[in-house]
Amino acid sequence: MAALGREAGADLKDAVMVPVRAGEVPKDIRMATYTHGQPSLSLGDAEFRRPMVIEIIEKKFEYLRKEKTLNIYGTVFFGTAASFSGIMANFIFRHCFKVKHDALKTYASLTTLPFLSTVATYKLLVTDALYLGNISQENCVLRSSLIGIVCGVLYPCGLAFSKNGRLAVKYHTVPLPPKGRVLLYWLLLCQTEIKAMMIPLVLQTVFGIFNGLQHYARFGSTLEKTVHED
Repeated sequence: MAALGREAGADLKDAVMVPVRAGEVPKDIRMATYTHGQPSLSLGDAEFRRPMVIEIIEKKFEYLRKEKTLNIYGTVFFGTAASFSGIMANFIFRHCFKVKHDALKTYASLTTLPFLSTVATYKLLVTDALYLGNISQENCVLRSSLIGIVCGVLYPCGLAFSKNGRLAVKYHTVPLPPKGRVLLYWLLLCQTEIKAMMIPLVLQTVFGIFNGLQHYARFGSTLEKTVHED
């Protein structure tokens, strides 16, 4: 019995003292590494998934590029309508005040300033708000129509009134107003011709509503396609 015990102890000692080479992992540990937890992706799976990921990213960029291009076209069209409104306002007030001087300067400012103000205000209040996701369809349409009225009609009228009024006073093309009733005098002087600005007022309101609806619809469609791709 003692001999058998010694032999068993020697066998156990030999089994425990089996040397392990440097850099070699025992078989049982290697098995635990591959069977415990999530298996790692093979090189073939990674190469197969890479084109799919690239294709999804390219589609997203294509959707965003199309949406941005259409948005730019709509905003430029909106600003161009404001420029035409400025030209019409300048023509009306120059005719009312009988101004013949500095035509190029006034027409240049009445063309560029309404355009730039409309584009900048629309980007700030509509486009950026849509990308932030804190604007509804009704709010988008309301903001767009108000931008058309304020930046496309009221601002050009006020700008044309001030510029041509100064020229009228400078060159004495119309009688000077009496003291204390300056604004009323100028308004009565051009009240008939100013009614023609109702045309751009209606057009800018319609353009604003249409542009707001189209922009919101395009943004929603682009966002929905992007979510489906995910």
